[in-house]
Amino acid sequence: MLSENEIKKQVKDYLNATGWFNFHVLQGMGAYKGIPDIIAIKNNRVLFLEIKRPGGKQSEHQRQFQIFIEGHGGEYCIIKCLDDLIKIIL
Repeated sequence: MLSENEIKKQVKDYLNATGWFNFHVLQGMGAYKGIPDIIAIKNNRVLFLEIKRPGGKQSEHQRQFQIFIEGHGGEYCIIKCLDDLIKIIL
């Protein structure tokens, strides 16, 4: 089973290879609680990507962030493997 960091690397590599502007969001003092791991943008589409290893669960702050983003028409996606991302962006 891949670790969360290995999945993040695969996701970032795929986004880069397919022309998505993307960046990893580092948590820390002053960060918005629950903000997802990666934000990706291409062709007027913005994805908020929360990377989880298989079996990983969202925190309450992450669930609240998802509700906020989706309530404003945004795309929030939980990615547990590279195939999850491919299905979303194709």
